[in-house]
Amino acid sequence: MRIFGLIDRRAMQRANRLWLHYGVFWLGAVAVGLVAVLYAKLIDFGYALFLRYAAEHFWLPLLIAPAMGALTVWITRRFFDGAEGSGIPQVIAMLHGPDALGPRLLTLRILVGKIFVSFLAILGGFTIGREGPTIHVGAALMFSLRRFYPQRFRAISHGALERRLALAGAAAGLSAAFNAPLAGVVFAIEELMRSFSARTSGVLITAIIFAGIVSLGLQGNYVYFGTIDIGSGLPKWLTLAVMLIGIIAGVLGGCFCWLLLNTRRWMPARLLDMRAKQPVRFGALCGLIIAIVGVISHGHAFGSGYAEARSMLEGNAHVSAAYPLFKIVSMVGSYLPGAPGGLFAPSLAIGAGIGNTLHMVFSQMQLSMLIALGMVGYLAAVTQSPITAFVIVIEMINGHALVLSLMATALIASRVSRFFAPPLYEALSERYLREP
Repeated sequence: MRIFGLIDRRAMQRANRLWLHYGVFWLGAVAVGLVAVLYAKLIDFGYALFLRYAAEHFWLPLLIAPAMGALTVWITRRFFDGAEGSGIPQVIAMLHGPDALGPRLLTLRILVGKIFVSFLAILGGFTIGREGPTIHVGAALMFSLRRFYPQRFRAISHGALERRLALAGAAAGLSAAFNAPLAGVVFAIEELMRSFSARTSGVLITAIIFAGIVSLGLQGNYVYFGTIDIGSGLPKWLTLAVMLIGIIAGVLGGCFCWLLLNTRRWMPARLLDMRAKQPVRFGALCGLIIAIVGVISHGHAFGSGYAEARSMLEGNAHVSAAYPLFKIVSMVGSYLPGAPGGLFAPSLAIGAGIGNTLHMVFSQMQLSMLIALGMVGYLAAVTQSPITAFVIVIEMINGHALVLSLMATALIASRVSRFFAPPLYEALSERYLREP
């Protein structure tokens, strides 16, 4: 009997070790995939409501957007401090900062606030994406699972366990948001970790697989923007187009980053004072600007821009040549108040607009090819993570025939952007590292 008891005890110990090493990560990855899908459906539902009332009364966004701007800022500052912005800077700060940042920036309270307040923002037509917030939500969800580990186990790891959980959750969140598993791995290595670890890579891939399975089970196997067909040959003007789009996207993306990081150098003193002392009023003003730009652009500047980008890729969009500038203004106005919202989808829409506009110059080239180059260029310029940018775009459009062109555009745009501003997410993360 003692032998059987010893065997049972060893079996239980082995099962417990397996649960701690694998089970918790698997459970968390499944939860991240489920939350990512539900969050995507919630944002789509909210934007559909916005489009419905905006179509019935074109002037209604002029009232609702300022109200939502004020409400989102008040709720975020009052109840969900730390949920502002895309959430990627918070994850970077947690991964590279002191251990105390995790319990402050990656909590279930912030997870709920991220989802709820970004839903309110999209109801107001704000130019926000859901991909960055999904990364923050995934990291917070996985980080919360540290409670399943014994205190002695967590103490021995010296914070490494919490960082692995958050990193895996962030990568799984991006993968589920875009249905782009390779992008999840590359993003974690290039943007979040800034290094490669063989031990961590196994955790990342496992989390991405499980989150992807849940996403595929609920939404099916889909390509985010659909598959583009560029034919068997490449046009002779492709090299010139790559260079021109890379430079233009790099300049526009760099200027966008500069505007976000240097508000004291371009905003009037009265607006700076309002932003610091009357943030709710400043949020309402930004909402009004977003509404005005949206009405002027016939509604195209509202929302994440996913519908416009997809329509441009399919050749069905009727946007003006000034669409990228309208979208940038709306994007800046959406981000400055501090309400939750991401930059990925709007950046892709702006890049699509750049390619669409340049089709007037390169009319002999396929529109979808130029749009793909514009998307990867502007996303690389904003994030200054060129590898992540072209992997995301390749997976989103199934554009493997354009691999070298997309890589070159991303590298050019990223380098040009760096002349204007440092990497955006890294610079924004320093705010959390400086706070007590």
